[in-house]
Amino acid sequence: MTDHHADRPHEVRAFFAARAAGWDTKFPGDGPAFAAGVAELGLEEGEQVLDAGCGTGRALSALRAAVGPHGTVLGADLTPEMLQAAVRAGRDRDAELVVADVTRLPLPDAALDAVFASGLLSHLPDSAGGLSELARVVRPGGRLALFHPIGRAALAARKGRPITPDDLRAEPNLRPLLATAGWELIRYEDEDARYLALAVRQG
Repeated sequence: MTDHHADRPHEVRAFFAARAAGWDTKFPGDGPAFAAGVAELGLEEGEQVLDAGCGTGRALSALRAAVGPHGTVLGADLTPEMLQAAVRAGRDRDAELVVADVTRLPLPDAALDAVFASGLLSHLPDSAGGLSELARVVRPGGRLALFHPIGRAALAARKGRPITPDDLRAEPNLRPLLATAGWELIRYEDEDARYLALAVRQG
């Protein structure tokens, strides 16, 4: 199964580079939704967490609050301009930011307790490979939250196109995709107010 909306990395970078400066002003009210999404990871003080495809870093302050001053928060994004926008917003105070392709992370195996990923899946050229790489860097029992501040139907309406049956974010498609990559889907929500797929890293 292919994701027809996936782009090659340089296309993704070009798309977001052109929009980085105005990204936060375009979606000014998403902060509470991101905080609520982060809360679903159940992070504890001192844990190590990655925001994969962190963009301008809208989840970073919530991730830092969850793991506390002794935890580790990493923000990885393919697009330098998005990370520059995160720095301008002061979000580099909450996380170490790194320009990285989340399908080839500069991290050792089982280094993390959890991964938060907002809007990531539709931009991965190889969804199974990307999810497998996230599984590689998370310890057994660690968590993954695939998140979006609005649900699939609302997002499709915003973009002026219908939801298609092959959408990877649909539960019947996502569950086996995650399983192949080493994750077990334990919770799935797709409502107008948010999209959340919570998975646990298998041993």
